[in-house]
Amino acid sequence: MNSLSRLVHHLCRCLAVAAVALASYLLISRFFLQTVQVVGQSMVPTLQDSRRYLLNRWIYYVRAPRRADIVVLRDPADNRLAVKRIIALPGDWVYLKDGSVCLNGRKLKEPYLPPRTPTFPEGSLPQQWLRCAKDHYIVLGDNRNNSTDSRSYGPVARQDLLGRIFR
Repeated sequence: MNSLSRLVHHLCRCLAVAAVALASYLLISRFFLQTVQVVGQSMVPTLQDSRRYLLNRWIYYVRAPRRADIVVLRDPADNRLAVKRIIALPGDWVYLKDGSVCLNGRKLKEPYLPPRTPTFPEGSLPQQWLRCAKDHYIVLGDNRNNSTDSRSYGPVARQDLLGRIFR
């Protein structure tokens, strides 16, 4: 083998390794794990602005989303990514009034929030009803006074949930 053919052989090997590495990265970040940076205050005190968290993208291929999961979703209002908490599942209904959240007729227990955190309806509404259709979820930010969530854009389709945040 002359030096030119060795160089070509070495370059081909390097390109093959780079292609496998790139394909592995794309596969892992699309279907398994990805880092996400929280931008904004909507999940304070649970998640902090500008901090990075791991997003488990494969979890919803093996099980359905659950109540209290913190998820990354494609925001229906502006198509950007957002981080919220699932509070209602398909078939559930939520009633908001006087700062309280009722789920299917019972006051929702939310141990992840500071005690007596109020949740008011969207805008100046005195009360608000939200109903989850098949494959839809109601999501709220933990910082209820500073979150654009299902109170404004309604239930979120399952296809818009990208995965669950690891903390």
